[in-house]
Amino acid sequence: MKPQNRESVYRLLEELDGFGYDAVGLDRIWDVLFTDANEGWHWVRVTHYMEIYFLFHVDGDAPGLEARPGGEVAPMDPFGALGRVAARRDPDDAWEPLLESMRNHLRKVKRDWIKANREAVAGYPLDRRRGILPHALVRESVPGLYRIDTDLGTEACAAFVALVESGYFRREESVTVPALSAGEYFRYCKLAYIAGKSPDEEVDESMSGREMYRRFADGRHEGLLDIDEDSTDEFGDWIDGKHPKRSVGGHPWEIKRGGNTTHIDLAVYRPPGRNDAFRIELIAPATGRLAEAVRMALAIHAAGLPIGIADPEGVRKRLLAQDTIGIVPRQETLHRAAQGFDRSRGVYDVMHYSDLGRYRRRLTPFIAWDPLPLLVPKPSHT
Repeated sequence: MKPQNRESVYRLLEELDGFGYDAVGLDRIWDVLFTDANEGWHWVRVTHYMEIYFLFHVDGDAPGLEARPGGEVAPMDPFGALGRVAARRDPDDAWEPLLESMRNHLRKVKRDWIKANREAVAGYPLDRRRGILPHALVRESVPGLYRIDTDLGTEACAAFVALVESGYFRREESVTVPALSAGEYFRYCKLAYIAGKSPDEEVDESMSGREMYRRFADGRHEGLLDIDEDSTDEFGDWIDGKHPKRSVGGHPWEIKRGGNTTHIDLAVYRPPGRNDAFRIELIAPATGRLAEAVRMALAIHAAGLPIGIADPEGVRKRLLAQDTIGIVPRQETLHRAAQGFDRSRGVYDVMHYSDLGRYRRRLTPFIAWDPLPLLVPKPSHT
């Protein structure tokens, strides 16, 4: 960077030392929300780790900076799609106006930190903030969104909700079996494949469950196809990792292929603390595969076989729109963004604020926004 900009970085870091920070492990973190000369908002995060400072333009495209002892300031190695975009910008052009505006803002906070933070909370753009919104309001207001309940159908939706409300999935006998063979597992698979068949998918119902598993599953079966499919003892040894044909590194339960979060598992495992039973459970975290998994569960249950499904109460909430939608800042990808919300908040699906379209005015009052970070001067005696 230019000498004057390197100097400005270190002046900024010296001035930041007069403000409180968040401590996460060995990181010391300052979040600065400020306006530039054109009244545009920015969020810069400064992290101090060991002897190095890192500057991140959280909601913009300035490349990240590393400030090391001795006055060295250099762009960070880019990571992720946004990092690669930011890396194309000249660091001096990107940071020179930001550094000046940040230092002006620190002086403003020093004078009246409550007023400065109030202005940030009131003025920071909503499309860059994180929050939650009741799903029912989104379903009622925004047309054209994918609906799991519509995909599943009224009858199947009601049947699954009734199962959950009856306490079925909470009873051990409903979701576990005392013994299981590979052949019996493949019977489960056949029921699942037929019930979960999509309109554009061909499933030959004359095939055996084993043949269907070989055709539709991930393929990395860890030896499941190699053991005696009629032996419950061999299956038990295989589950427990004692069978000589058991390998590792595969995905034996991935009965319907997909990405890391878009496949469907029909998993079998020992209940915690027990070696006398097997729990059988469908797992389909992706919204686009959930209706398919529910159809599978209903078909297996209708055949009189025990079956569980991951987070049944959560699935019920999603079908009835009793969960919440996560609102994600515009600068963040939606991929796996639901994982960034605490589980207790009931977020399974996410969207950007702009996705609310012309219904933003109606829905904004119902959004519970996450608090923005405050910048507070250290007490004068510290």
